[in-house]
Amino acid sequence: MTDRIDLTGKRILVTGGTTGIGLATVAQLVQHGACVLTFGRHQDSLDQALEQARSGPGSVDGIVADAATKGGIDAVFAHMDETLGGIDMLVTSAALGAEPIHEMEEDAWRYVVETNLIGTLASARRAILRMDAQGGGHLLFVGSISNEIKAVGESVYAATKAGIQAFAETLRKEVAEKNIKVSVIQPGSVSTPMQECSDDQKEQAIADHEMLYADEIAETIVFALTRSERADIVNLRIEPRVQKTS
Repeated sequence: MTDRIDLTGKRILVTGGTTGIGLATVAQLVQHGACVLTFGRHQDSLDQALEQARSGPGSVDGIVADAATKGGIDAVFAHMDETLGGIDMLVTSAALGAEPIHEMEEDAWRYVVETNLIGTLASARRAILRMDAQGGGHLLFVGSISNEIKAVGESVYAATKAGIQAFAETLRKEVAEKNIKVSVIQPGSVSTPMQECSDDQKEQAIADHEMLYADEIAETIVFALTRSERADIVNLRIEPRVQKTS
């Protein structure tokens, strides 16, 4: 096959690209020659992410912004328009973990929903308007298996990821004629800062095949983005061989 999508020069926005899966994805996309913009809530972690990713042949830029706010998303897309002149691909990985809803303060669980779900929808809408005007693009949402396994303690988090899943599968039918592809990657347990266990515990879980590296999810994202124009990875579930479900 010779008609896979070449990421060289592709203008890609990665939400939440300063930690975990987003961070690993930014680095790999730059290695594939993409022009990447990302953002996070904290300048120090953003600076570290940009420094880490700049070793590749592509380019990377970033701003401080909050995915939970309209102003934050507006600022990101305004910066994308100014610096890259548009968007070819969107990867949404900005997300926060949560406790059971009855163990969280009202503002806290609402902020998780605003970040994980509303921020994703807001980013998708802005990307679609731009992609439609230019003739197409690719939306890739980082979901989760949490909405399927329904593990104890993940009620709020699972609700946001279930919302993303339903949104993406329906949206795909709505934008197909606009030449916009829609994909969802559903990771299982991944070694990221969202995990509450220690670094030693994460390494042991990886050794026991109970957890994956963030880079393994990033590789899956790159795979989905580089299929041919006629192929759309609708849902791709990746989890450790020994995935815990409770």
